[in-house]
Amino acid sequence: MTSTTAFTRVAAAAAVIACVTAAPAFASGGDDDDHGGGGHDDRVELRGSCGGGAEWKLKVESDDGRLEVEGEVDGNASGQRWRWTLRHNGSVSDRGTSTTTGRSGSFEVERRMVDLAGTDTIAFRAARRGQVCRGVVDY
Repeated sequence: MTSTTAFTRVAAAAAVIACVTAAPAFASGGDDDDHGGGGHDDRVELRGSCGGGAEWKLKVESDDGRLEVEGEVDGNASGQRWRWTLRHNGSVSDRGTSTTTGRSGSFEVERRMVDLAGTDTIAFRAARRGQVCRGVVDY
């Protein structure tokens, strides 16, 4: 291996680490056997910060050969208007606007998607006035 190749590999690894640590997210999964199809054995749930005190959550699980996807934003203030997008393997699956409600100042988006062969990449993005929430699950 040449020193240029070694440097390129180290630089690529550093870039991946920088991307992963730039927006921390927390994952959890379970061993729920009641999902029915798709070949997945658990639920994936990620959480992170949007800045400005808001937080996001993205949950994906399989049910009868489809993916149940739930994106949530907790803005800590009722009445905030957010633009959101759900992507499935890079293509827009759905988009819209939602307004936070209730004491927690949150909104939730739930959709069912086709569980494609192989790994499905689900991305949830919500934005408002300088705040951006973004989570990606490979399921």
